[in-house]
Amino acid sequence: CPMSGLVLAFAALATAQVSTATLQVELSGVRDQRGTIHACLTQSPAHFPDCKSDPAAIMQTIPGTRRELLFRGVAPGRYALAVFHDENANRKLDTFLGVPREGFGFSRNPTISFGAPRFDKVTIELAPGFARTSVRLQYLL
Repeated sequence: CPMSGLVLAFAALATAQVSTATLQVELSGVRDQRGTIHACLTQSPAHFPDCKSDPAAIMQTIPGTRRELLFRGVAPGRYALAVFHDENANRKLDTFLGVPREGFGFSRNPTISFGAPRFDKVTIELAPGFARTSVRLQYLL
């Protein structure tokens, strides 16, 4: 029956939609409203924290006036999130003698001493459905 094929197609589509995750990220500690905020969600330890070269990374840029990121249609799994506040909107994290001059943060809000945290210290597990987390930006200079 042709109708049963259509019903199966809709059932498959509904199942596919339910099997993805939506991640809402609340940003705190943002110093001002200038520039943009860049975020990168990756499953690859080799491409963390700068995941520009990760073809599977999910990247997002929002205006510096916003304090929330929303990642939709994410495959469930283990991810690390890196965020930075690009105050001068030059699309890179500016540093002085290796120390970031702009704000940055990571999933699970680890304490930063020297360098970026290890991937396994900031991973979050996304299950199908809706998840919420927060990232606190830090400014060293």
